[in-house]
Amino acid sequence: VQLQASGGGLVQPGGSLRLTCAASGGDLPINIMAWYRQAPGKQRELVAETVSSGTLSGTVNYADSVKGRFTISRDNAKDTVYLQMNSLKAEDTAVYYCYAEDTGNYYRSPRISWGQGTLVTVSS
Repeated sequence: VQLQASGGGLVQPGGSLRLTCAASGGDLPINIMAWYRQAPGKQRELVAETVSSGTLSGTVNYADSVKGRFTISRDNAKDTVYLQMNSLKAEDTAVYYCYAEDTGNYYRSPRISWGQGTLVTVSS
């Protein structure tokens, strides 16, 4: 799966941004789509994820640090995931990466793909 992320940029504290990630080229349905981020000098961390199949279908998870401020949504028909980020803080500054994991099947395990990353800078 190829992932194309967009929507990053510079925003003032308290502002909003919307990230978009479009998937293409997969041979199996995508199960999990998510956003991770990596701030300078820190490890990559999960921001939000959405699960579309299996026993966890419909599950949405958020990092505690973004609950109530960020919303992940997904258009399954377009294999596209969005991250609406509101009330942004300086500590949200990071490179945001799109993540996708397909369902796998009898012949192979689920395959993971990463997007190229998009920089979000929150600064006045």
